[in-house]
Amino acid sequence: MRVKGKRILVVDDEPPIQRILRRNLTVGGYEVLVAESGKQAVEMVKIHQPDLVLLDICLPGGIDGVEVCVQVRQFTQTPIIVLSAVAEEKQKIKALDYGADDYLTKPFSNDELQARVRACLRRAGTKEATNEREPEILTSEDDYLYMDVVRRQVRAGSQEVRLTPTEFELLRQLMLYAGKVMTHRALLRAVWGPEYGEEADYLRVYVRQLRLKVEPQPSRPRYIVTEPGIGYVFRSQGEN
Repeated sequence: MRVKGKRILVVDDEPPIQRILRRNLTVGGYEVLVAESGKQAVEMVKIHQPDLVLLDICLPGGIDGVEVCVQVRQFTQTPIIVLSAVAEEKQKIKALDYGADDYLTKPFSNDELQARVRACLRRAGTKEATNEREPEILTSEDDYLYMDVVRRQVRAGSQEVRLTPTEFELLRQLMLYAGKVMTHRALLRAVWGPEYGEEADYLRVYVRQLRLKVEPQPSRPRYIVTEPGIGYVFRSQGEN
């Protein structure tokens, strides 16, 4: 299924990549804008208000992809998919920490690109919708973790935590089924959509980022606990 009529901003300084992305996304039914630098990208997000940003990590000038995430997140929650090479792993993780919603590692296929774009747009389009049968407030039994689903607020201890839409939905799914082991496949499909299911390594990246934001000791998680070889479980009382 295509998400037509959506505007995507491609941020990359290499003309061949710009052309490939523009062609593939246009064929997919999207309106495509292109920025060649970080500064131009921030300005275009403000002016054109795209539905999605495809952002290369390495950009010329004083504003790289990570700094673009920082600046864009100051005024909008527009979804950002980071494009990075394997050698840029640390920058990719940093971008996710500063608000990117997803990532693609180069080289990637057009099918993979289209699937990630569809999933990211779908999450953004439904982020304010809630199921009336599901609770609007989710908490751990010790009240350390608190989630207001409607207002999209999360608190860890006394601190309010800012989560990306992807991180928010991942935590919501875990808290919603507290005490039940959720398999990698179930979490991937619940959070990212039916195109996903086999990307356990991909899920681990997001669980790591989520733990850094909500766990008292991320290296010794009390709430988001790994079930080796299976998936994850939210321990509502916290493990000691």
